[in-house]
Amino acid sequence: MSKKKRKVPEINSSSTADIAFLLLIFFLVTTTMAVNKGLSRQLPPMPEEQKEKEDVKVHQRDIFVVLVNSNDQLMVTQGANDPKYIHVNQLKAMTRDFVLNSSNDPKLPERVEQEFEGYGRAVVTKNHLISLQNDRGTSYAAYIQVQNELSAAYDEIRDEAAKAKWGVSYEEMEDEDPRRKIIRQVYPQKISEAEPKNYGGNK
Repeated sequence: MSKKKRKVPEINSSSTADIAFLLLIFFLVTTTMAVNKGLSRQLPPMPEEQKEKEDVKVHQRDIFVVLVNSNDQLMVTQGANDPKYIHVNQLKAMTRDFVLNSSNDPKLPERVEQEFEGYGRAVVTKNHLISLQNDRGTSYAAYIQVQNELSAAYDEIRDEAAKAKWGVSYEEMEDEDPRRKIIRQVYPQKISEAEPKNYGGNK
């Protein structure tokens, strides 16, 4: 008697694609992605059509010019002082000195006393401005390093002010803490970036 060969049952693969699709969606939904924080810069508001133009007088003592050339060399003009070349590691300290003008230097921004809601009275240089200019040939690494030093100067100033007022640094405060907004109003980050130009010097 001859035995009949048994047929091997086939696996139903019609739903394999559906399962794979569901797994893909599951991993996309549950996977966390690291997001790098960028540099915070606030663009100026759009001018109102019917708003009259005001003549704003900018004094030389109120402007801190930071120029990065195509060779990644850094030249600064701190207020009414003469321009000079510096190393990027010196930039944070010079920025702090300019923004605070603790010595009340007549060549640096004028210090005025103001009242801030939630903070009280503080002596600040409300008209100071940092003008960042770079050459089209400036390397990205040099540009970011300069940005970091400028931001670090403001962070230190805000940390010291918050510690003196509330006993906690600005960095340690939660993002939703209203005191962070108050500190930013007292010490706003005033950095203006000009369009890159060819200032000379080729790499």
